[in-house]
Amino acid sequence: MDRYEGFREFVGSRSSALSRTAYLLTGDFHLAQDLLQAALAKTAAHWPRVRDGNPDAYVRRVLYHEHVSGWRRRRVRETLAAAPPQRLGPDPTPDTTLRLTVLRALARLPARQRAVIVLRFYEDLTEAQIADVLEVTVGTVKRTKHDALNRLRADAPEMLTDAPEFAGRPGPVPRGLAK
Repeated sequence: MDRYEGFREFVGSRSSALSRTAYLLTGDFHLAQDLLQAALAKTAAHWPRVRDGNPDAYVRRVLYHEHVSGWRRRRVRETLAAAPPQRLGPDPTPDTTLRLTVLRALARLPARQRAVIVLRFYEDLTEAQIADVLEVTVGTVKRTKHDALNRLRADAPEMLTDAPEFAGRPGPVPRGLAK
């Protein structure tokens, strides 16, 4: 049996979804591609052990840990500009403003809060799954989510909505993160 059997297929089928997750974590396309490449390289190194379990969860955990490690190493944080430098024409889609609002709001959150929001509302993981990915307790996930939503309510109230599909969940849900 080849050591990397199934890895190519996994990357081919999941890379776009994992790339979006990396982008939401970093807020920058190029940093997201670097982050995903590093995570997939680490996954490949452990593929024989990972392939029979849950490779998606493993890669998400590596994405988060690599992102936090890079943030700790850099200490210089890049931020998104408040407005694009120049408009070349009308918005290509009606959701552009919402997407930019979501990205700016996510960029203002600390790394752990951003990770919890992305994993909960974009990846649709349960609090227990998020706790497993981030290697924290469920209580920490709940508190972090609560704090992050409060910060989003204060920083970007225009992106929050009480959508009926999220009626069972506490508090408003970020519109741009809802699937």
